[in-house]
Amino acid sequence: MSRENRANDEIRKTTIELNHLENPDGSAFIETGNTKVLCTVMVEESLPPWINEEEAEQGWLTAEYGMLPGCAEERVRRERRGAKGRTKEIQRLIGRCLRAGIDLKKVGARTFWVDCDVIQADGGTRTASITGAWAALKLTVDKMVEKGILDEDPMKKQVAATSVGVVDGEELLDLCFEDDFAADVDMNVVMDDQGDFIEIQATGEEAVFTREQHDELLNLAEKGIKELIEIQRKAFQ
Repeated sequence: MSRENRANDEIRKTTIELNHLENPDGSAFIETGNTKVLCTVMVEESLPPWINEEEAEQGWLTAEYGMLPGCAEERVRRERRGAKGRTKEIQRLIGRCLRAGIDLKKVGARTFWVDCDVIQADGGTRTASITGAWAALKLTVDKMVEKGILDEDPMKKQVAATSVGVVDGEELLDLCFEDDFAADVDMNVVMDDQGDFIEIQATGEEAVFTREQHDELLNLAEKGIKELIEIQRKAFQ
């Protein structure tokens, strides 16, 4: 897929649809260009076995991520024997970033299960998952507060993510697959609505990059994430 004549500092058309499914406690369907991810949240009234519920002073949030077989041009095999290295790394990333946006001390002895399933992949699946999953989590918490399950709103920050990179010597925002494949430098950036960084993953693909390029990429990412945060807000209006 191509950039479709986007400017270097322009994100792909992004939409977030809330309540996409009825069964989960919260769900959001995010489309970022041709990348489509279904994000769901389900709440368990218990904690993982490794947490002592009697001594626990907070709840827990964990995430799972997967690419469905038909999401790419070639069939993606299901990981039937457990998540592989890349999948585990993305799951941990999503979980870390979402935990930065919620005060788990305010949710009681509960576990929030966040699932991100990639329906169609055209680059940026992990960043779209984070952006969409935050919306699904916010929706879940709003419902719990409305029903009186939670006494107060535990959400403390908005969280969104995007990718940036250097392709043919140019800094680009929001990489599609074609951009990502050709990138000399690839970076995923996660920020909150207060302008603080939550996570930065930067890699030189058999290349190096300068401090100036690093700073320009972060500036591009900040611009894109501000726009994504506004899209999240509009989804709740």
